[in-house]
Amino acid sequence: MTDTQTPPVTPYRSTAVPAGRDGFVQLLRAEWTKLRTVRRWGLTLLGAVLVTVLVSVFAATSSKVQFAGGGDRGPEPTGPGGVRIVDSFRYAHQALPGDGTITVRLAEFRTGEGSTPEWGKAGVLIKKDAAPGASYAALMLTPGHGVRLQNDFVHDRAGSNSPAGEPRWLRLTRDGTTLTGYESADGKEWSEVGAVTVPGLTGTVQVGLFVASPMVDTMDRQFGSVSVSSEPSRSTAVFDDVTVDGGSGDWRHTDVGEQPGGDGQSSGPVGGEGESSESGGRFTLTGSGDIAPAQYNTDLAAMSLSGTQLGLVLIAALGVLFITAEYRRGMIRTTFAASPRRGRVLVAKAVVIGVTAFAAGLVASVASFLIAQPILKANGHKPPRFPELQLTDGPVLRAVLGSAVLLALIAVLALGLGALLRRTAGAVATVVVLFVAPLVLVTTLPIGFAQFLQQFTPLAGFAVQETLTRYDHVATLCLPEEGCYPQGPWIGIGTLLLYAVAVLGLAVWRVRRRDV
Repeated sequence: MTDTQTPPVTPYRSTAVPAGRDGFVQLLRAEWTKLRTVRRWGLTLLGAVLVTVLVSVFAATSSKVQFAGGGDRGPEPTGPGGVRIVDSFRYAHQALPGDGTITVRLAEFRTGEGSTPEWGKAGVLIKKDAAPGASYAALMLTPGHGVRLQNDFVHDRAGSNSPAGEPRWLRLTRDGTTLTGYESADGKEWSEVGAVTVPGLTGTVQVGLFVASPMVDTMDRQFGSVSVSSEPSRSTAVFDDVTVDGGSGDWRHTDVGEQPGGDGQSSGPVGGEGESSESGGRFTLTGSGDIAPAQYNTDLAAMSLSGTQLGLVLIAALGVLFITAEYRRGMIRTTFAASPRRGRVLVAKAVVIGVTAFAAGLVASVASFLIAQPILKANGHKPPRFPELQLTDGPVLRAVLGSAVLLALIAVLALGLGALLRRTAGAVATVVVLFVAPLVLVTTLPIGFAQFLQQFTPLAGFAVQETLTRYDHVATLCLPEEGCYPQGPWIGIGTLLLYAVAVLGLAVWRVRRRDV
């Protein structure tokens, strides 16, 4: 009898995917299936889109332009590049056919009437001509910001912090289209403020001395109301030791920026006609007005997207329900049994709800903008006083896409709160406290605290909708009720991103360490 050898037995291996070993793509597919198969969640998403669009349209319909005295305003001056500007000041000048230099000592600069404007200006200026909006370069002293070199309204460069109460020597040199500014405390040792290229300063230009004194805005803010008033200011500058190399012709004294008065005659810049005199080489100029970009407080793009302030409530509710519904029904146990890596499950949910909210927010934002803009134009928000906005404009496109990102981040943040609290009502109430309540309160709180909420709470994300250009060298009031966020759009949406990541990260940490 012969021994028979038993063949080796191959161990059984299941072809099923082991628990917890499924891929992230499969998790995403599973979470997407959950989201799209619950009908009321789809209705919530549709409701968020409709609410966003309807509220935006209502805001556009309710906003009408009222003009003092009836009728529309005439064309406003524009500077190089089409920027709307204010160009109104007292100017003592002569022709400069070619290259040359103007040197002066600003002996005295004072405000005579009205409040002291921090951006009052006095100094030397080379301008293409005396027409409002013409290219220029100016070296000036200001009461609140020292010596500045500015050109073509939107460009500003800082010099020393010399106070306006001390005499200062100023020099501006023209070499073709390159203008170089210098300053000195004694007229002997000079320091360069900077050099700028101004393409519009070709051929014969005007060179001389100027003074400008802009409107001063004041605000009285109380709980529930805010009152903003503007009053003209009037400043006087005294120049001596004036020398112009390369200049020609007699000195002329001009109120640049004269506007037609109600009687058809011309009136000087804001605050009344300017005055100037010359005696023994000493010039005294008094005037009002400003040389700066025009600042407007109505952000038409942000107004078109205002519906997101209510649409976010439904988006947040969906983000909360996407996790709390499973806790309430006990389905979360099944989910974690199939995918024991709980943190990854929560991240998959965040990706799905975030992408879905972004898509819905994009549809709502594009529709809101396209519908609201014609309504705003019909209500008087049209050129030349207001810009013609297009969806493809850089700031507008950023605001529209940013609104979709804003809603996506709110959905992710709400999901994280839902995972932390496990209660729908508590999580939704928290979102309302974080977003809706501050949106209401910032219009009534003291300005300092209101801006604190805008900068350091999740509310900061709404800064991404702001499209108005704000210049550091123009004094403006940044009012929350006008949609002004002091930190700018990118820092604002970045702040909300940090909140969303932090809350989701805390939720991942907690869900790994406590029982279902």
